[in-house]
Amino acid sequence: MNKRHCAGNRTLAAILLTGTAMAAVTPVVAQEAGASEDRNVIIVTASKREQNLQDVPIAIQALGTETLDQLQVNELQDVIKFLPSVTIQQGAPGFAQIFFRAVASGENANHSTSLPTVGTYLDEMPITTIQGALDIHAYDLARVEALAGPQGTLYGASSMAGTIKLVTNQPDTGDTYGAVDLTLNSVKSGDLGYTGEGFVNLPLGENAAMRLVGWYRRDGGYIDNIAGSRTYPTSGITDNNAELVEEDYNDVDTYGARLALGIDLNDNWTIKPTLMGQVQKADGSFAQERSSAVNGKYQTVQYNPEGSEDKWVQAAMTIEGKIGSWDLVVTGGHLRRKTTVESDYSDYAYFYDALYGYGAYFYDNAGTLVNPNQYIQGVDRYRKSFGELRVSSPQDAPLRFIGGVFAQRQSHNIEQNYIIDDIADSITVPGSASNIWLTKQQRTDRDYAAFGELSYDLTDKLTLLAGARVYRYKNSLEGFFGYSAGFSSRTGVAACFAPAQIDGTPCTNVDKTTAETDSIFKLNATYKITDDALVYATWSQGFRPGGVNRRGTLPPYTPDKLDNYELGWKTTFGPVRFNGAIYQLDWNNIQLSFLGENGLSEVRNAGIARIRGLEMDLGYRSGGFSLNLGGSYNDAKIQRDFCRIANPQFDCTLDPGDGRTNALLAPSGTRLPVTAKFKGNAVARYEFPLGAWNARVQAAVNHVGSRRSDLRPFQNGIKGTLDAYTTADFSLGVKNDIYRVELFATNLFNSNGVINTGVQCLETTCGDPDGVSGTGPVFYDAVIKPRIIGLKVGMDF
Repeated sequence: MNKRHCAGNRTLAAILLTGTAMAAVTPVVAQEAGASEDRNVIIVTASKREQNLQDVPIAIQALGTETLDQLQVNELQDVIKFLPSVTIQQGAPGFAQIFFRAVASGENANHSTSLPTVGTYLDEMPITTIQGALDIHAYDLARVEALAGPQGTLYGASSMAGTIKLVTNQPDTGDTYGAVDLTLNSVKSGDLGYTGEGFVNLPLGENAAMRLVGWYRRDGGYIDNIAGSRTYPTSGITDNNAELVEEDYNDVDTYGARLALGIDLNDNWTIKPTLMGQVQKADGSFAQERSSAVNGKYQTVQYNPEGSEDKWVQAAMTIEGKIGSWDLVVTGGHLRRKTTVESDYSDYAYFYDALYGYGAYFYDNAGTLVNPNQYIQGVDRYRKSFGELRVSSPQDAPLRFIGGVFAQRQSHNIEQNYIIDDIADSITVPGSASNIWLTKQQRTDRDYAAFGELSYDLTDKLTLLAGARVYRYKNSLEGFFGYSAGFSSRTGVAACFAPAQIDGTPCTNVDKTTAETDSIFKLNATYKITDDALVYATWSQGFRPGGVNRRGTLPPYTPDKLDNYELGWKTTFGPVRFNGAIYQLDWNNIQLSFLGENGLSEVRNAGIARIRGLEMDLGYRSGGFSLNLGGSYNDAKIQRDFCRIANPQFDCTLDPGDGRTNALLAPSGTRLPVTAKFKGNAVARYEFPLGAWNARVQAAVNHVGSRRSDLRPFQNGIKGTLDAYTTADFSLGVKNDIYRVELFATNLFNSNGVINTGVQCLETTCGDPDGVSGTGPVFYDAVIKPRIIGLKVGMDF
């Protein structure tokens, strides 16, 4: 038995082989079946307790240890590729937004806007920060679980549309073993990359063990920063990027480690402390430019240094035990994250000068106009602490309960410096070197809850479940944003009402708190037709807390909620598995975020949407051959007009009373952006003996349909609809009990799929729909990685 793939949970082995609801790649884990006597048993923890996946009435997708290896999964974006119900928006490594079942309104993911609609967990700890999920290198994971639909009763805030769980392999007291894996790859039209990763499992006596994991990954760049120049109309100053021209300049270095301990105090009590950290350094831009200055793919023209560094460390501990016949779990943890970012903002400077003459406002102490070129330097610091205590009754009783209490506090220290070099002291934000704008704020989000689910076997075949979560949130934002008083009489220092409360700010112009107590519910009925077939019906709710708009004149935004009505089935007929779900999601009081005045993000509760969808998974396995087809279809539309200013009547002609004209931004019936109507994949695999080795060949095809880039039709017309794309992957490998070798290619036909698009400022300005600037618009399309061909070798010991 290969201990590398069974150490975490020896009954897990056949993950995705026969039972994964909505699992897109079920057959590819056939080799893991050796770890279990029953190949039909797949253990997951979606309901916060170990259960056979086929008995859990939830739409779950799962990828196991060996599957993640075989699909060349290194990061979050690679995982999402094989989850049909999940969509990702990503502009650069470490800054991703995840969406389930088309629950996306085109959020700009600003630091002062809404929390995510999808929760991300690392083992027992929620790790979704205010601006998105951690991009953890995927090595030595027992599995990834994707729970579609609201998971609010058990997982709470920000699991409104679904939850992603990353479950690590746990220390094993049975034996000393480990593995080393090395990869070398080449990116089409780009640079070389490589990976070194390994782990060791060490028993520490009969009742304790340690697992140490480490990795270093180099992703070769593929975006070229090509030569360009631009002349600012007002000053006549010409800028060029000669010093920054570079081929393949978006390389990434990722390295980290995980240390886990498992200590059995006795037969009933176990302590599991873990410590994990990662550093990810990314250079350059990860978007190809659409403009008159660029003629080819994988090119951009940037006038300022760009890059990011994402550092985080997480410490957690879980205590598991029994009180009588009841199970008790006490878990808690702390996460610290720091991201440092450099971004080009010269498009903003150029277009506002070309269209509105803003270059006349930027001068030095002598009154001479300076180069209005603008760039951003940002430092964001996150802290998250959480604790949960839960109990569960014996699972073999007809009446079962699981429930507990939860508390979480997360803070975000925001610092964004918008810099124009050499500007006059009178227009520089006080306390900064050359800031035309400063955002420096402290955001704190607090969540408290009590939750529970009660199940009752009405008959041997019919089970009823009722769940509830009572929650309270309290979220606040304080600090400063804006210009100096010498530059603006409205936004910035001129709007301050109190001395500085946050270090590094000149004064305070935002200090608000919003709080609410409420509850959500879940009902489920599950009918087991046979031991190999069940059907279920679910009504479940999810929620996302409200928050504070950083423009103090705007009111706080309130929670939005999701009601899910779902019919699903899980069946196995010999070598054929057929699972699926049909659902309707009613999304109420949607938190819509968009750029407003001064380019400030605003959040309004301004609409409702209805999503009707279908997810299916069909798998077949016979001998060494396996085939799996998975896909999702979502028809997602808003049900009322989306007005610039929300009002109870949803009447976009109604005067909002703020001196500005209300406007219809999107009419009822408009399709929600970001998610394709159809997303699907197919994976075929054949395993056969080759002398003393086991050989395998695998092919995978993934398709993503066309998507709107924006909910608002006018802005969507400017940026454009994102075209459908299809990718194909191929791999060929051999292995024995010690060694393994694999040749692989991802995105074999070099598809140039676009996953996100945007501009540096308002679409009507940087998108220049009327061509007033004379140069045309500049758009940035974040694209999937080009073709990668690689060789992977590994050894178990």
